[in-house]
Amino acid sequence: MKKIILTGGGTAGHVVPNLALLPALRAAEFEIYYIGSEVGIERELVEAAGVPFYGISSGKLRRYFDVKNITDVARVLRGIGEARRVIGEIRPDLVFSKGGFVVVPVILAAKMRGVPAIIHESDISPGLANKIVMPFAEKICASFPETLGFLSKKARARAVLTGTPIREAVKTGDRFSGMRRAGFEATGKPVLLVTGGSQGAAAINAAVREALPEILQNFRVIHLCGKGNLCGLSQENYAEFEYVTDGMPDIFAAADIVISRAGANTIFELLALKKPNLLIPLPRSQSRGDQIQNAESFARQGFSAVLPEEEMTVQTLCAEIFSLYNDRTAYANAMSSHKTADGIAEIMRVINSQSAVKGR
Repeated sequence: MKKIILTGGGTAGHVVPNLALLPALRAAEFEIYYIGSEVGIERELVEAAGVPFYGISSGKLRRYFDVKNITDVARVLRGIGEARRVIGEIRPDLVFSKGGFVVVPVILAAKMRGVPAIIHESDISPGLANKIVMPFAEKICASFPETLGFLSKKARARAVLTGTPIREAVKTGDRFSGMRRAGFEATGKPVLLVTGGSQGAAAINAAVREALPEILQNFRVIHLCGKGNLCGLSQENYAEFEYVTDGMPDIFAAADIVISRAGANTIFELLALKKPNLLIPLPRSQSRGDQIQNAESFARQGFSAVLPEEEMTVQTLCAEIFSLYNDRTAYANAMSSHKTADGIAEIMRVINSQSAVKGR
């Protein structure tokens, strides 16, 4: 049986696309393993999916000077040794990487062991971890066509536009089950879903809660506020959760419109579901600007409305929500006309072609 190691971690955004590949990998008779960080969210998610998990040391490599860079380099070096031992024990045919700093020691260890690696970049511009490991990858999968413009000539020759792997379960949600989970009646005001990802988004949480008196006049609200961010507000037509895992397809199905950050995995799920959405990307003061680029791309294509966090007030937020709902049909039509690549099928094609090369 062919063996594959999946890697990626730090946030759910680096793990969920790997989990989306599991049914296809199992159907192709791959034996699947996962290497992630010792302290990230990935262990819980991966083990719940029934995949053997190996935790290793990893560190964040920063573009700016920080004393922690010194200690984190030591953690990366330790992680290389740990990943090398795991890879030597499993003897995989391939390593597939979804990003996050844990992938640096894994991909370097795979290169040392002579195991081919495939990396996937979800965002328009590659993150630092993927930039570091790109020279060691046999193939580079991209979600956005614009990504190819950020690659070197050598990297571009190994790049494949695959799209993003979307969990099939996301498309099978039941609206009434989502309503019941939120404690809402089956009929009534339209439902606004607010999500900031697995970690939540403090600025969005605060603005939405401040604007609730106005929002709730026209909408019911399901608010996914992130771990540790519940406010305990008891309000009719308002339901808050830290994070939803198994029931997320139903929550999506219940939503008429969505407010979200602009992480690639989430926005491609919204595209697949044809959900009109307002994106509030993580600002440059807190990121490298990747979410801003993602949001701008979706806005250009007519898939999303965009509100920069720096411009977000109760007034601007409410105005964008009401505008989005009024124009929801136009957004849904634009998304319906888009020919979305089947990310799972395209990535599996790359994986199968590389495993065939390894097997010769």
